[in-house]
Amino acid sequence: MNIGFSLSPTWLTPQHDPYLHYDIALYIDVAQRAEAAGIDFIFKPDSLYLSPDSHSHAPKHGSLDPTLLLAAIATHTKRITLITTISTTFVPPYLIARQVQTLQWLSDGRAGWNIVTSLDGAALFGLDAMPDSQSRYARAHEVTALVKALWASHDEDGLHTVEHPDCCGVLNVPMHPHGQAKLFQAGASDDGRDFAAATADAIFAATPNLDSALNLKHDLQQRATAQGRDADAVRVLPGIYLFLGETRDAAQALYEQANSHISREQRLCALNTLLGADFSHCTDDTRLTEKDLPPATTTTRSRTHTNLLRRLICRESPTLGELLIHPEVIHSAHWVIVGTAADACAEIRRWQDAGAIDGFIALPGGGDDSLQRFFDQLMPLLRDTNRRQS
Repeated sequence: MNIGFSLSPTWLTPQHDPYLHYDIALYIDVAQRAEAAGIDFIFKPDSLYLSPDSHSHAPKHGSLDPTLLLAAIATHTKRITLITTISTTFVPPYLIARQVQTLQWLSDGRAGWNIVTSLDGAALFGLDAMPDSQSRYARAHEVTALVKALWASHDEDGLHTVEHPDCCGVLNVPMHPHGQAKLFQAGASDDGRDFAAATADAIFAATPNLDSALNLKHDLQQRATAQGRDADAVRVLPGIYLFLGETRDAAQALYEQANSHISREQRLCALNTLLGADFSHCTDDTRLTEKDLPPATTTTRSRTHTNLLRRLICRESPTLGELLIHPEVIHSAHWVIVGTAADACAEIRRWQDAGAIDGFIALPGGGDDSLQRFFDQLMPLLRDTNRRQS
């Protein structure tokens, strides 16, 4: 089982200094603790776009450049793999190839690239609007192929010119002796799954329940086979929000406190953004069904999250109150575990035994205590069960 740790500071609470997450010491410390705990890789998501509305009540929405951050962390770690995030929608292939190959050398062969197509940020790069999903992924295929060609253009056998209208020449950083950086892909839309099946070594996707994880795993196996790859070529590594306490009641209190700052209005706004439906006139007891949904559209901000919510409503007819506490609305549709370290270990093993996952990427929430329990309690439990199963 491959275990990663997200460097999005989900463990920070509203009581922390709102600018602490710009402090390099925070990331070096947690990366070293992750490495000491036996975690395989650290993963830095990224968002190029900063919403003025969200920043007014949550300064933590900003983000340091992940590749620069991981380059600094590389000099303070020895073993752990470093996965950066770079958008193919906005960044030229030569620059991506050079940055990731540089990180590969600075880390002595520990670099990886999380390939994203971006959901926002058109105006920042001089575009009138964001390209649609199909166009973004078509470009992702082209850019990724060029990046890989550029990596191979400067190897131990010499220089091999890349000839393409968007990029002609050779990379000025040679291939590292450890070879190509690992390729991750984030997102599980239909276009995203096709891309991952053709290209990625691993996928970081939102799977809020076991059924969605099994669906993703089986679907990727079929798509990978259709692409001429091994069925298990793409490792499924969902994100897990972990709220760990000494007792289950303590963990539940951490979870409730962590989400208490998200107002009902903000949750309704998030729901409207995802579904294109205004439920502000409804009470929390109102049961929502398929007939309450507007026609599906391809223009929603995140098709992955939207599809998860639409399927939930069609399948279970939840109340509005139940929907407003769902991960897709208050988090990022990731799997959520609230309980003790032993509870979390048992649930992770249940998913693994079902064949749904090949590992996970941890997003500890609930503050420093929950974070420390992940390192000191959950990781030893997972390592112990790994040894007993091997």
